[in-house]
Amino acid sequence: MVDSDGEALPDLPPSAKLVYKVLEYNGAMTQKDIVEESMLSARTVRYALERLEDIEIVSEDVYFADARQNLYELTETGEAAADGTADPAVSDD
Repeated sequence: MVDSDGEALPDLPPSAKLVYKVLEYNGAMTQKDIVEESMLSARTVRYALERLEDIEIVSEDVYFADARQNLYELTETGEAAADGTADPAVSDD
């Protein structure tokens, strides 16, 4: 998926790509879990998740076990990119 600036997954900073890979390998996770798994700072993970959400590769949902946290997971576009069945840089619009 491409945002209005024409940005796609390959154009993102390495931290965003690492967060993407962590979610790809582990499935849905909270921000705290992503911080622990990736060993990135909380601020860096927040920024990476924001960038991934901007291009619609990651979605945010309520984490019912602890409503103070959000659960992040790959969208269908993000999963297709992980499988190699779709190019996240190509928009269907």
